[in-house]
Amino acid sequence: MAKNKSLRIGVDFDNTIVNYDGVFHRVAREKNLIPADLPATKGHVRDYLRRIDREDEWTLMQGYVYGARMSDVDMFPGALDFFVRRREWNVPLFIISHKTRTPYMGPSYDLHAAARQWIEANGFLDGQKGGLSSDDVFFELTKNAKFERIAAQQCTLFLDDLPEFLLDPGFPSGVERILFDPSASAPVDDRLRRVTSWAEFSRLVQDRMKDCE
Repeated sequence: MAKNKSLRIGVDFDNTIVNYDGVFHRVAREKNLIPADLPATKGHVRDYLRRIDREDEWTLMQGYVYGARMSDVDMFPGALDFFVRRREWNVPLFIISHKTRTPYMGPSYDLHAAARQWIEANGFLDGQKGGLSSDDVFFELTKNAKFERIAAQQCTLFLDDLPEFLLDPGFPSGVERILFDPSASAPVDDRLRRVTSWAEFSRLVQDRMKDCE
């Protein structure tokens, strides 16, 4: 199949491919930091710990989860399915993320290595599944480096969970900004196209492929 040269897709990693809600809730319960009835989302855990003035515990927990507990992290439904379909479409696809190499506090886990191990363990580099090359995965140390990587890979659209990243003045011009918002809770902004699932993102990409025909 000929490669679709008009469409090049970039996707974020944290909170876009991977869903941290369950693991953050489990770890916080293991450490007796939250009540059992707190809703099982990353945001609720973060907000509760900040509300009770345990910000340092939250920071330490992030390093622990992104490092030592990365193997326990789930993916959003349909994420790998999208990568499989993308391989069939033969559209260039890149994972481009902004992630520090080690945590701000606590043990010096290699967060890039942990994320790459998760990607490989979950089939994204498998030629019969996700079909990515390790050279298609980028973990940048700064937000500006992430902008530069999106531009360097000539992405025509980019999927990210942070509206503030997509709307930043440094975001590359000419790249369609797609907001991944499973809870549909972000404010509406005409500069963004919102999707609430990977299935919806897949439909959007198929529409863009038709536009390129």
